[in-house]
Amino acid sequence: MKTKIIVIVGPTAVGKTALAIEVAKCFNGEVVSGDSQQVYRGLDVGTAKASSEELATVPHHLIDVRDVTESYSAFDFVSEAKTAIEDIQSRGKLAIIAGGTGLYVQSLLEGYHLGGETPHEEILAYRASLEPFSDEELASLLVQNNLEVPQFSRRRAMRALEIAHFAQDLENQESLYEPLIICLDDERSQLYERINHRVDLMFDAGLLDEAKWLFDNYPDVQAAKGIGYKELFPYFRGEESLDEASDSLKQATRRFAKRQLTWFRNRMQVTFYQIGESGVKDRIFSQIEEFLHD
Repeated sequence: MKTKIIVIVGPTAVGKTALAIEVAKCFNGEVVSGDSQQVYRGLDVGTAKASSEELATVPHHLIDVRDVTESYSAFDFVSEAKTAIEDIQSRGKLAIIAGGTGLYVQSLLEGYHLGGETPHEEILAYRASLEPFSDEELASLLVQNNLEVPQFSRRRAMRALEIAHFAQDLENQESLYEPLIICLDDERSQLYERINHRVDLMFDAGLLDEAKWLFDNYPDVQAAKGIGYKELFPYFRGEESLDEASDSLKQATRRFAKRQLTWFRNRMQVTFYQIGESGVKDRIFSQIEEFLHD
């Protein structure tokens, strides 16, 4: 029997962490972070980690599990998330995956892992190159590569092409989980306003000091390439004003949110919930209740 888990995804600043904590409280659960940057110790403000008060309310996993000098990949996430889920389940609790790194969450849910030889950035780039293709063009690519996909869909077609393209570095496995995937969204202008406000709050909370520490000590590590830090480096080099760097960070975050939504819409089978709609939280909790007791 597959393990039932709750998965909460969506763009940055939409409220995934807050909802995950509420769900964990209501359904005796624990949260597993599905974020590629929150694994790093010392990077708290720019990665929008839950506050110490929030972390104290329910147990969290895969937060602060790497030094900033270390790398982290989808392969690492899948391995460690599986261990965390097994631990949570062994104690009779519900695992709740919450995060916006689509590659990581999809890798966990679809029963495959990415080999260590291929950086996940390359898989991301290849997947992005397939996005502009129409369904007919994807079907043609399948034929050209002698690939068959039962019950054609964009998601299945693109996955088959990825496996063919990366060959030995991708391995299919039967999925261990039965997930309920909840994707939070908001009206675009409201989401962008939330993002801009969050960036302002990050500056108030000490983002500049955190980014300067990274710039001074570890400017070339993988963690320094994350949104929230690299956009401030031109300011530290004297190439931009602080206002210009702040605007760049807000723009980069808005663009990232758009890419996240595109990923979840095209790559994963999710149920969308508009957080601005009346009664949306009640509907989410009702769906979870039904899912868990089905």
